[in-house]
Amino acid sequence: MSRLPGVIAISALIAFTTPAFAQNVKVPYWASVRAEVVNMRVGPSTSYRIEWVYKRVFLPVKIIRREEGWRLVEDPDGTKGWMLGRMLSRARSAIVIGEGQADMRKEANVKSALLWRLEPGVVIRLHDCKSGWCNVELKNYKGFVRRDRLWGPGEP
Repeated sequence: MSRLPGVIAISALIAFTTPAFAQNVKVPYWASVRAEVVNMRVGPSTSYRIEWVYKRVFLPVKIIRREEGWRLVEDPDGTKGWMLGRMLSRARSAIVIGEGQADMRKEANVKSALLWRLEPGVVIRLHDCKSGWCNVELKNYKGFVRRDRLWGPGEP
């Protein structure tokens, strides 16, 4: 007896339930821009006009609402609009905020060796955050930045 019909049935079930599962993620949540060029529209359809064009891969955004394949997002400046869900990633990132440069240190304390000074607006990959410090990565450099100098960590 062949197992092929059973395998096909299970594969079809998984294929049809995966998008439904992805829709069950509670909002708000963090995401990041996946593509090199992403349009923000005033409504959830390509028929709505483009308000902004984003050209920053990994730019963190807050997902506020979902509607079919579209996401209502808020960017680090507080601008809100709609982006196609497939242009976004669940990969965590953060952007340096505040006045002056932010220190990136070897360990999570102010006495640790200074690795880099990051300008406001620099986008970094975000790992975990503990005790007021976030473990971050910029290109191949890893270190720690104070959480209060970043937009993107914590609860959205």
